[in-house]
Amino acid sequence: MTRIGLSTSSAYPESAAHAFAYAAELGYDAVEVMVALDRLSQDQVALGKLADHHGVPVCSVHAPCLLFTQRVWGTDPWGKLERSAEMAHHLGAEVVVVHPPFRWQKEYARGFVEGIAALEATTGLRFAVENMYPWRASSRRGVEMYLPGWDPSDEPYANTTIDLSHAAIAGDDVVEMARRLGPRLRHVHLTDGTGSVKDEHLVPGRGVMNADGFLRHLAGSGFEGDVVLEINTRRCADRGERLADLRESLEFAREHLAG
Repeated sequence: MTRIGLSTSSAYPESAAHAFAYAAELGYDAVEVMVALDRLSQDQVALGKLADHHGVPVCSVHAPCLLFTQRVWGTDPWGKLERSAEMAHHLGAEVVVVHPPFRWQKEYARGFVEGIAALEATTGLRFAVENMYPWRASSRRGVEMYLPGWDPSDEPYANTTIDLSHAAIAGDDVVEMARRLGPRLRHVHLTDGTGSVKDEHLVPGRGVMNADGFLRHLAGSGFEGDVVLEINTRRCADRGERLADLRESLEFAREHLAG
C-alpha cells in the first residue's frame, strides 16, 4: 500500500524533532526530511535517533535546493545532492527529492538531466525531480526561472515528484501531468493551492487542485511511490491547531487513496 508521510517542513517553525513526534502521534507511516536551516534537519545521526525513538521511518530526503537554503551544505549544487544521498543511505530512504536548477545556475543546468541519471546509477537511489512554476508578480504571464524547465514531464527523468501547490501556481492539471509521467511518477507532495502567485501549500481539499480526484487517480493507476503531506502550518495559533491541520491532511489522504 502507498505510504503516507509527513514532511518536516509541515511542522515549521517547530523543528524536525516536532515533526517526528507529530507523525508518531497521528499515525503517519513515514517522514520526509526537508534539509533546511534547522541544524537538526542537517544531522543524519540525530535524525536516525529520532526515527528509531518514535518508530517512524524516513521515506525520503528533500535536498536543500530552495532559495533560502542556497548556502546549506555549501554552494556546490552537486555536492548538496551527494550529501543528500549520503543522508538517505544512512536513514534507509530510497528517494531524494530535488528541484530543477535556477536559470542563473547555468553550468549546473547544462548537465542536470544527465547528472541526475548518473547519480541514480552510482547511488542506487531515486532522485525524483519536482515540478516547479513560473515566477510572477501578478496574474499576468510569468517568467521562466528554472532550467531545463518547471515541468518534469518535458524531460527524460526516470523519477519525478508532483507537488500540487506548485502546480496551482503554474496552472497545471495534476491528473494530466500524472498521466504524462506514468510510471516515472515516484513521489507526491500532497497539498493544495488556489492558483494565486503564492506557493500556498494549503491543507489538501482547501484549494482548487482536485486533490481528491488526484489521489483517486493514483490509487487506480498502480502508483508505487509515497505520498508526503507538505503543508504550511506556520500561521497556526498553537500546537492544537497545527495538530488539527496535520490530522485533517492525513485523514484526507487515507480517505481518497482508499477510494
